[in-house]
Amino acid sequence: MTTKSVWESYSGDIRRFILSKVKNVVVTDDILQETFIKVHTKLHTLKDETKLKPWLFSIARYTILDYFRTNKLAITVEDLEIESEPLPKGHTEQDCLRGILVNLPKKYRDPLFLSDIKGLKQQEVANQLNLSLPTVKSQIQRARKQIAQGFMDCCGFKMNEDGHLVGEIQDKADCKVCQ
Repeated sequence: MTTKSVWESYSGDIRRFILSKVKNVVVTDDILQETFIKVHTKLHTLKDETKLKPWLFSIARYTILDYFRTNKLAITVEDLEIESEPLPKGHTEQDCLRGILVNLPKKYRDPLFLSDIKGLKQQEVANQLNLSLPTVKSQIQRARKQIAQGFMDCCGFKMNEDGHLVGEIQDKADCKVCQ
């Protein structure tokens, strides 16, 4: 599988997805190019070719989020839903993340959402929540640690020496986070 073959098969679908979110042809083409640069550099890491299409849409989705964050534009989570065929029902990272976020205490969830999803600076989060900057920084870090721990407990991920989560989703019938 080459980047060229992936481009030929999926660039049209990815482009339509991006255009439906940003509503600007020039920006769409820029984001499409950035998406496929990421695909080209990471294609060798994809272990299961049956997950190629969802993987491509995830890269596009995060590239769109980066665009909105760097340009300080607002986008809702619902706008990033993929209009494609449903994935087979199973234990997914999204199931775990939803469960982990829902179970985060509100005092951690709110600052994390404002900084990591809405892209506000931590000082802006502190001002909006009427908290001190050190408190907000601490709450965001604790939220991130709890999310990482949730992925390790539920999904079988491990923390590598650089502090990044690595691994592939494992089916855990007894997972209390996603069920």
